[in-house]
Amino acid sequence: MTGILAGLRVIEGSAFIAAPMGGMTLAQMGADVIRFDDIKGGLDSDRWPLTKDGQSIYWAGLNKGKRSIAVDLRNPKGRELLAALIAAPGEGAGIFSTNMPARGWLAHEELAKKRADLISLNIVGDRHGAANVDYTVNSVTGFPLVSGPVGHEGPVNNVLPAWDIATAYAAAMAILAAERYRRLTGKGQKIVLPLQDMALAAVSATGYLAEAVINQVDRPRYGNEIYGTFGRDFRTRDGRYVMICIFSDRHVDALAKAGGFAEVFRKIEIEKSVDLKLEADRWNARAELCAVIEPWVAGQTAEEVGAKLKKEGALWAPYRTFRELAADKDTVLDNPMFTILDQPGIGSYPAAASPMQFGAVARQPPQPAPALGQHTDEILSGILGLPGHEIARLHDDKVIGGPR
Repeated sequence: MTGILAGLRVIEGSAFIAAPMGGMTLAQMGADVIRFDDIKGGLDSDRWPLTKDGQSIYWAGLNKGKRSIAVDLRNPKGRELLAALIAAPGEGAGIFSTNMPARGWLAHEELAKKRADLISLNIVGDRHGAANVDYTVNSVTGFPLVSGPVGHEGPVNNVLPAWDIATAYAAAMAILAAERYRRLTGKGQKIVLPLQDMALAAVSATGYLAEAVINQVDRPRYGNEIYGTFGRDFRTRDGRYVMICIFSDRHVDALAKAGGFAEVFRKIEIEKSVDLKLEADRWNARAELCAVIEPWVAGQTAEEVGAKLKKEGALWAPYRTFRELAADKDTVLDNPMFTILDQPGIGSYPAAASPMQFGAVARQPPQPAPALGQHTDEILSGILGLPGHEIARLHDDKVIGGPR
C-alpha cells in the first residue's frame, strides 16, 4: 500500500453509508482497510442503485480500495478468525471500525483481551444506542420543517444523506486521533460516535439552536433563498437554472458589472436606505434585487448568462443533473481527482480519489471496490499466517467464502 496512511490497517464491519464511507476515506489515503461481511453477503452487497444486471453501484462506490473477507458470522470458528484478525499484532494494526452492535464477541472489552491497546470505533444511532439512520436523525434536527417552498405544509426530506457523510469523516478523524494517542501513550480505547449527536453538534455549531433559544423563534421557510444574505435560483430564457449569490463586497461589484446593474443597485440603496455591501441589508433588499436580476437572466440563455457572470468573477453556478455533471469537462473529466475507473461487474465511469491533496505524498488514484470475499485467502494467509490446507478446510466447512 502507498499513500500518507501506508502502514495503517483497519478492520471494518459495516453497512449503510457512515461506517463504510469512513473506512473508504482512510483507504483512499493509503490505509489497508479490510471489510468483513457474512459469507452470504451483507446488507450492502445488493443495495440500490443497481446496474441493469443487478450489480450494486452503491457497493462499488463506498468500498473503493478496500480488501474483502467473507466469513460465516454465525459460526464460532468464523467469529474466532475475525477476532484474531481485528486484534492481530503490528504497530499500525489493532484498529476496528463498525456500526454493527458492538456486543458479545465484537465488544471492545472482549476484543481487548486479545490486544490491550486495541482501538475500536462504534457508530451508533443515538447516545442511548437506539437504531437510527440519516433520515430519522434528520427529522429531529428541525431542517425538514424549514426546507422546501414557502407555504408548503409538512416536512421536506433531504435527498443528500448529510449526517451520514459528516459522520463518515468524523469517524476517520476519530480513528486517526485515537491512533496518535496510542502512539504517544501506548493505550488503546473505545470510541462511540452517535449519528444523532453528530447531527446535533452541527445544528448547534451553525447557530440554529441558539437562534431558537435566544430569539424564541422558529425560523420559517424561505424556499431557495439563502437566509441572512442574498442567493437564489433564477431561470434562463432556455429553461435552465442558475444560482446567483452575493457573499462579499466583491460579489456585489462583480454582479453589477456583469448585468450593468451599478446604477440600479445605487437606486435600491437610496430608496431602501440600505448598503448592499452589508449582508443584512442585502437580505432586507432581496425582493428589489430579485426584481432586477430575474428579468435580466430570463432574457438570456444559460450560456450567455454564465459567460457574463464568469467574466466578471461573480458568485454563481449552473444547476445540473447527475448525467450533466458526469459529462462536464472542467468539473469532472479534466479534474485530476477523477480517474476513469474500470469496476468489475459494473463498467467504466469517473471515480473520485481522496479530495485531500498532501504536499509530501502524491494522491493515490481510486482503486476498484472488491468483490465480496475477494481477498479472503490472502488475508488469512498474509495476516494470520494460516497454511493453505487449513484455509482449504475452512472453505470446505463453509466457514469462509471466496469471491462472489
